[in-house]
Amino acid sequence: KTEYVISVLMGELTPDVESFGHQELEVFGIGSDESEATWAAVIRQALLSGYLSRDIENYGLLKVTAKGKKFALKPVSFKIVEESEEDEDEDAAKAGGRGSSGAMDPVLFSMMKDLRKKLGASLKLPPYVIFQDPSLEAMATFYPVTIEELQNIPGVGAGKAARYGKEFLELIRRHVEENEIERPEDMRVRTLANKSKMKVSIVQQIDRKVALDDIAMSHGLDFPELLSEVEAIVYSGTRINIDYFISEVMDEDHLEDIYEYYKESTTDCLEEAMKELGHDYSEEEIRLVRIKFLSEMAN
Repeated sequence: KTEYVISVLMGELTPDVESFGHQELEVFGIGSDESEATWAAVIRQALLSGYLSRDIENYGLLKVTAKGKKFALKPVSFKIVEESEEDEDEDAAKAGGRGSSGAMDPVLFSMMKDLRKKLGASLKLPPYVIFQDPSLEAMATFYPVTIEELQNIPGVGAGKAARYGKEFLELIRRHVEENEIERPEDMRVRTLANKSKMKVSIVQQIDRKVALDDIAMSHGLDFPELLSEVEAIVYSGTRINIDYFISEVMDEDHLEDIYEYYKESTTDCLEEAMKELGHDYSEEEIRLVRIKFLSEMAN
């Protein structure tokens, strides 16, 4: 165990450790000599100590709590468990070679990735259609054991929870019981009283078949920003139908080509799709068809 004093915790931190290690440390200006594994351990302990919290409605964004702000003004030492390189290699192997993830429980994260792969194979779906890695990471952090808790995991709405959640909840419950894991009260997934009003409005406008560019304008968004909002809605498990818009703005052959690509692809990565499909297909076309595909296949 090694002692660390964190003197600056103001502002918001991204839950993605890799991004934090390469981007945020340049902003804060301290700790750049430490490894990503060390910072992951610091973040985990800060969560457990109540200095940071995850904003469930905003996809697990890390935020500084009132206790964390007091800590920033008057820091004290706390201990973390620093993994050795051998431990990191073993965890990476268990997690399918990904390396460090944002999950607090890498063993559970690895088991859920295996379950997702098996479920995807049985349903003949790409694994990412079921649950994305950030959702699994949050599950391996908050240990949801009920459908209600699962629905509040980032990227998991009522549709996904009902369709795919049962086996994951059983796995999490068994893991918690077998390892005598006590879920801290402040780490439990809380029921959200209010869903995003903008997202609700967007869904209602799509139901009324309002053109997406008009929806963007009504909310003061540019078109890529609106697509990000719609993607978040679909990834949470809400089924929407944007065929009325796609048929107006896209060539039918392009639509079929992109849809077939996603049926065969093992990833929903936009950059990979653009690379594979080539310059004849625009980023907006690919994103629109990805929304259609995920809504139809996953939700």
